[in-house]
Amino acid sequence: MCAIAGIFNYGSAPTDDQAIACRMRDTMTHRGPDDSGLYQSTDRRVVLAHRRLSIVDLSPAGHQPMTNEDGTIWITFNGEIYNHLEQRALLVARGHIFKSRTDTEVIVHAYEEFGVGCVSRLDGMFAFALWDARRRELLIARDRLGKKPLYYTIAGGRLMFASEIKAILQHPGVARDVDPIALDSFLTFSNTPAPLTMFKNVFKIPAAHLMRCPSDGRVRIERYWSPLDGDAWPAGSGAASVERVRDLIERSVAKRLMSDVPIGAFLSGGLDSSTNVALMS
Repeated sequence: MCAIAGIFNYGSAPTDDQAIACRMRDTMTHRGPDDSGLYQSTDRRVVLAHRRLSIVDLSPAGHQPMTNEDGTIWITFNGEIYNHLEQRALLVARGHIFKSRTDTEVIVHAYEEFGVGCVSRLDGMFAFALWDARRRELLIARDRLGKKPLYYTIAGGRLMFASEIKAILQHPGVARDVDPIALDSFLTFSNTPAPLTMFKNVFKIPAAHLMRCPSDGRVRIERYWSPLDGDAWPAGSGAASVERVRDLIERSVAKRLMSDVPIGAFLSGGLDSSTNVALMS
């Protein structure tokens, strides 16, 4: 797990937000103890921050925020892209040059090649923010099932985002008011459904959604995937269904073993954890 945070000052006078972004970032040191980074655009409109937990490519080449060759695209990324090797091969075949072995850099080049459509090509758990200096647009995306957290607020002509709400609350322009509707949902259903959080005007990006914020501040949130988009379960015998479920679980576990560091498991002894550990071994 890593931590991301940032500020897009699209609507007010440019200010140096590096100190605030560092405070936001460093409230989440527990998510990324291995490294930290910061990027601020030359016009001081955009600041991206990152705390790194090194999983893939442990070298300094994995430092974030990460950019493309000409510095026009910057990304801060949390998560793992399970199909990054397949995507990398495709991108190399199309002429892209990589400087690291990270899955982060795959997103950068995939965006160069496919634009916003790159998000639907990613198989993994992720939350990231990508700044496109040419288009003057910030792209923020969350994985299909919302495994990686991602929160945002808009106040005073600024869009602020982070992996945790307490990071956003470090900004002096963000109020700490309770949202009574979210509180009612929590007391009724034991959760706050997206996009609500317990803080008024602080929201979570729903799973399988992306946010686009251009320089005019006209934020758009779009769904890029639905579980209903897949093929229908084929008719067949119970035995065939059992074999298909086993194959899906085996492939699901296998692709999550991608790592340059040792992998462990929490084994409670129940059916799900026992199945995972048996397949891992």
